[in-house]
Amino acid sequence: MVSYLTEELVRQGYEVTLFASGDSITKAHLISACQRSLRLDPGCIDQMAHHVLMLEQVFKDTSRFDIIHFHIDYLQFPLCRRCDTPNVTTLHGRLDIPDLYPLFREFAELPMVSISDAQRKPLPWLNWQGTVYHGLPKDHYTFREEPGKYLAFIGRISPEKGADRAIAIAKQVGMKLKIAAKVHGESINKVDWEYFRDVVEPLLQDPLVEFVGEIGEGEKDEFLGKAHALLFPVDWPEPFGLAMIEAMACGTPVVAYRRGSVSEVMVDGVTGFIVDDLESAVQATKKVAALSRRRCREIFEERFTASRMARDYLAIYQKILDGKVGVRLALPLHLGPKEPSATDGIGTITISPEGTTVQVMGCAGVEG
Repeated sequence: MVSYLTEELVRQGYEVTLFASGDSITKAHLISACQRSLRLDPGCIDQMAHHVLMLEQVFKDTSRFDIIHFHIDYLQFPLCRRCDTPNVTTLHGRLDIPDLYPLFREFAELPMVSISDAQRKPLPWLNWQGTVYHGLPKDHYTFREEPGKYLAFIGRISPEKGADRAIAIAKQVGMKLKIAAKVHGESINKVDWEYFRDVVEPLLQDPLVEFVGEIGEGEKDEFLGKAHALLFPVDWPEPFGLAMIEAMACGTPVVAYRRGSVSEVMVDGVTGFIVDDLESAVQATKKVAALSRRRCREIFEERFTASRMARDYLAIYQKILDGKVGVRLALPLHLGPKEPSATDGIGTITISPEGTTVQVMGCAGVEG
């Protein structure tokens, strides 16, 4: 997402400095703290070392920039407090983790952006500058008028993503399910590995289920575009749900559980169906053929393009530069339970159109 934002800002004429891995492909000015994406580098043992180096690259001379936009969770917070250059942080993960409460309470004055209104609910008292939904380049996915003959599941094999629920839906509907998902090894995420080994893997023996494995960006277009529908049976406070808008961009309807941001992203009965349980998911999947795939694509173009995302961020940058940042310090007494989450890549943006520089910092390395 940092890449899409960066390239769109450059396209609109802004001067952008991107802090990211050296193998990043960008039209912005690139400053790298590592040679290649840390997630794809088997030789990388300590990812944090590269992130600390990146922070030094950013903060050693912030006078170069008019505004700095962070996408690295909270690593920069102490430095931001001591920095005179305006900055803003987009939070990409779930915020209902108890460990986060004292941290955000301490840095409550820093300006933040959410990726959905639902994401804010655990910490409504943060200094929110706005919600900016993710956006994709308009030509990134191909619209396909004709529906395919299989259901799709894409993402990560983990209990909260619900591959087992997708299999149950497909079996009751009687339609083939293709699963394009990565499986974390036991050393990376023990919970996800045990879920795959004990719950999902035995279900892959069913002839209706095809496990494709992890696919790259270039393969998503065909995988999602040729699907009859995308199944999105999540069981966690989904911060956004990028797969939903990727499917919409192809014209593919989505059947999604009512969790987190789903009700903000989906238009129930138009871009798919929002459901509450297995039974309603099965009934909804059977009705998908009646939906307009063209209308799914139209709603993607209306709401979820990279150009719209960039416009929203530019409005927030301007508000911060104009000194309109409000500080709200009222704090709740407790925070609800939350599980850890991670972001696939981190970033900071710095831009400048004839005098306005925005810095985007993004060193891909934390896997989500």
